[in-house]
Amino acid sequence: MLLYRLLVSLAAPVLAALFALRLMRGRETAEDLRQRLATTDEPPLPGPRLWLHGASNGELAAARGLVDALLAAHPVLSLTVTANTTTGRDMVTAWALPRVTARLAPVDLRRPLRRFLATHAPRALVVIENELWPNRLTTLKARGIPVIVVSARLSARSAGHWGRLPVVAREVLGSITSLSAQDEESAARFAALDLPGAARAAPLALKASSPPPAADPAKLAALAPAFDRDNTLLAASTHPGEEEQVLTAFTKARQSRPALRLILAPRHARRGPEVAALIAEAGLPFATRSAGEAPRSAAVFLADTMSEMGLWYALSGLCFTGGSLVEKGGHTPWEPAHFGCALLHGPSSFNQAEAFAALDAAGGALEVSDAAALAHALAELTPEAQARMAEIALQTADARKADLAPLVARIASIAGI
Repeated sequence: MLLYRLLVSLAAPVLAALFALRLMRGRETAEDLRQRLATTDEPPLPGPRLWLHGASNGELAAARGLVDALLAAHPVLSLTVTANTTTGRDMVTAWALPRVTARLAPVDLRRPLRRFLATHAPRALVVIENELWPNRLTTLKARGIPVIVVSARLSARSAGHWGRLPVVAREVLGSITSLSAQDEESAARFAALDLPGAARAAPLALKASSPPPAADPAKLAALAPAFDRDNTLLAASTHPGEEEQVLTAFTKARQSRPALRLILAPRHARRGPEVAALIAEAGLPFATRSAGEAPRSAAVFLADTMSEMGLWYALSGLCFTGGSLVEKGGHTPWEPAHFGCALLHGPSSFNQAEAFAALDAAGGALEVSDAAALAHALAELTPEAQARMAEIALQTADARKADLAPLVARIASIAGI
């Protein structure tokens, strides 16, 4: 740990330079920087309070059901919800929930952590998935503040990295009060890294248990006439290197399925201009959501906005889950499954391995190896086949929902609420 703290301290000037660059480029504001350094000069916030942290949109969207359950079960409880990204924080702000404060997470340096804790005074930290920051966790342990990790994910690659730092791993994992892995493989990897037996809780897949994102009824009514759901493909949360493959497959599939439409929703909305250039290069007519353009009969609708994914799921009978044709490990299939979408995904699925395996085995999802395989699947899937896949996916998702009441009770007991 001393080596980690030294390295992080030495990296502080580099972090400062990166933050300054973000300010200069307009990617973040001075207020964002103050939140990261916990120098906002806020008075201490009222309690009792929990600190809930997720890396970004995906993790915090998965935690929405848990947030609602905690607030409903404990009317006096307040939450500070943090994210590493401004998009994650802004998504939580848009929830407009009472007793919820959204902030950027403090950087993993002891002074910002101390300032953050003085302002928010959490009874416990609830970590979503795999945000195990060493200074953060060991500082909380030293102050007697419990750390509860929910739906923890640990890939073989990440386990290997932790295994090369056994002293750090032991101290970080020893700071955890309770950890529920999202699958048995992750649970076994945490155990192999010496997670204390007393901290091991039963596995729980939070993303399978969270409500799907909402689709604004007025917006849905306005957009629905422009889309035939059976012939609309959503490419959800795509990454660089993936849009080109999706566009190639879509263009090829339209040769035999001319009614096919594409809603292309990049993982990060700020990449809208970059993705627009790719669509133009592919020679496809398109409309852009952020510009307020109507989809009309454009082949591609570029969905480059935040907090509207529920709309795109509701309009689409087919969904390709992004991050799977590039080595990102895939994003959650449960959200489109809850909307009755037939699911397609690439071979990179290590972040959602158990979910995709269950859906593939049941017939609710189909793996495609590359652009050619995606094009073939799009061309061959009939509305009837899509409907069967969608029904199976929904049944599989419903069967995997967990009762959050025991988790809420465990968090409350550990935090002394």
